[in-house]
Amino acid sequence: MADYAKDVLVDTQWVEDHLDDDSIRIVEVDENPGLYDEAHIPGAIGFDWKQDLQDQVKRDFLGPQEFGELFGSRGISNDHTIVLYGDRNNWFAAYTYWYLKYYGHDDVKLVNGPREKWISEGRPTSTDVPSHEGQTFNAREGAYDDLVLACCLGAWLGENAPPPPGRSASAPRRPAPPSPGMGHRGGSIGGGFYSF
Repeated sequence: MADYAKDVLVDTQWVEDHLDDDSIRIVEVDENPGLYDEAHIPGAIGFDWKQDLQDQVKRDFLGPQEFGELFGSRGISNDHTIVLYGDRNNWFAAYTYWYLKYYGHDDVKLVNGPREKWISEGRPTSTDVPSHEGQTFNAREGAYDDLVLACCLGAWLGENAPPPPGRSASAPRRPAPPSPGMGHRGGSIGGGFYSF
């Protein structure tokens, strides 16, 4: 795995090597939930991003209690490493990655490639739905607020911003954008999710 993403990404061989590891929960998050029914990584828990991970009245994040109940009911606890993958180039797996981070779960990884990669490599698949015993998953509301606030302050205040939580004031900082206006940083290339 590339050094820049070793704390976030796991490759497909790593996942296959850990299929029987009970400290890990593999989760497939799809826009098209029918794909999970056709074939998924053995032992993977399936989530429909729209039905499972959205408040059905407000079309917003689930509250922390509902989020914790959902994950706990599927056999996922705060002690598990959660490994995410899905359809549409891991679009909703990435969404769920940040959702978990938002609610304070740090031990979460993304498979370096979507479900199509797993299947095209000829890796094992299953149609069996796992039945894990219910667990307790505590989602912590506001767990990510301090970091988000520090990042926003850093963008707005540049070098005058307080350091992010857990970092000293002398730690290197990301340079502030060249101007407060809209647009891209100098030299960057813009594009949609599927452009790269």
